[in-house]
Amino acid sequence: MFSLLRGRSVIVTGSSKGIGRGIALRFGLAGCKVLVVSRQLSEAQAVADELVAAGGEARAFAADVTRPADMAAMAQTAVDSFGGIDILCANAGIFPAARLEQMTAADFDTVIGTNLKGTFLSVAACVPAMKSRKSGRIILTSSITGPVTGYPGWSHYGASKAGQLGFMRTAAIELAPYGITVNAILPGNIATEALTAMGEDYVRKMEASVPMRRLGSVVDVANAALFFATDEANYITGQSMIIDGGQILPESLAALEA
Repeated sequence: MFSLLRGRSVIVTGSSKGIGRGIALRFGLAGCKVLVVSRQLSEAQAVADELVAAGGEARAFAADVTRPADMAAMAQTAVDSFGGIDILCANAGIFPAARLEQMTAADFDTVIGTNLKGTFLSVAACVPAMKSRKSGRIILTSSITGPVTGYPGWSHYGASKAGQLGFMRTAAIELAPYGITVNAILPGNIATEALTAMGEDYVRKMEASVPMRRLGSVVDVANAALFFATDEANYITGQSMIIDGGQILPESLAALEA
């Protein structure tokens, strides 16, 4: 099924590391032409070079998802380089921790601006090219944190990720007549550089809270994004898929010990 994506044009924002890098590499492996987008060109270029070395087609692009002009330039670059935009993976996101008593208005605005407004700006920039083809796939990287669960220090992050799903549902209705689907993936705890940086104790606790007793991999998440991009998923829109190894299922940790 995934081989049918060969030759399609894909934009992946926030793809220099972590889940975004995993998504970019997985789409490249499926034969897609990938625009690797990051705020730092050198980091985006490293991933693009990795894709090219593996026999794929990729280009690096530096952009900040909070800037409308950057997003317009990103979309135009994909059109100029690859002939159009078939798939957008709106993945860029940040998650600095701040509890309510320490969180400032600027902290809140920064997270909402990147994670939620950045989603809107990247989607809005790519929609015209998709409409011109009467076809397109938009996949948002949300999270279980916010839409389903909570975690101390991430109230602003959770608000942004829940907001993405509200945005998705109306965007899916508006874009359906043009053959464009909008769906979201909701990762749980995934083994990335950012998560490992939170310390061995945090990682062990997270592994213990997952019924599968392990963290997910970026490939697990990327495969879900890849599915939403296929022709076989063309009647699925406005939906979300949780990739968490069953993390949200137990009503308490005691359920895992029963």
